[in-house]
Amino acid sequence: MNKRTGRKRKSGSFRRLPRTAEELFASSERFQLQHSRILSTISSMRDGMSLEKAAQESHIDPRTVIRLGRSALRKGASGKYAAKPHDQLLRVLVLPFPDGLREVAVRDSRQATVVGEYWAAVQKHLATGNDSALKKIRRKTITDADGKRIRLLKDVTELERLASAGVLSFESLYAKVA
Repeated sequence: MNKRTGRKRKSGSFRRLPRTAEELFASSERFQLQHSRILSTISSMRDGMSLEKAAQESHIDPRTVIRLGRSALRKGASGKYAAKPHDQLLRVLVLPFPDGLREVAVRDSRQATVVGEYWAAVQKHLATGNDSALKKIRRKTITDADGKRIRLLKDVTELERLASAGVLSFESLYAKVA
């Protein structure tokens, strides 16, 4: 029941996006998929795609993106929506640690960008043996959703050990860590 209007909410309608990993994982699979699609739409919009086209490619209604992802959008004078340069939406990312992969929640798209650049550098090193991309990653830490600093694993020996154990395979990066 909506406290403001006194009306019942439609089944499956959500008021806001989660602010913690616990909130996200406590929600239904349907909502987790919707959350992922909103993030994907906003990312595509940052690459220059319109809201309508990006939402269509992400299989989500643009009105849902506007309603739930509003904090990451701005409405221009023409009435069209564009993605802000960065946002504070929750993302749960996978990072390697000496003991394996772990999920890390971040609430800043800039932190997620650093993690994306880091993974590209790791994959380049594993594919070519060239660690120059890893050395170019200036940041050695990211800040998680709780404000805690997380050190990025840049030790090539450790990364190669994890890769040979199958921990850094493509499939393992996108599977939910148990």
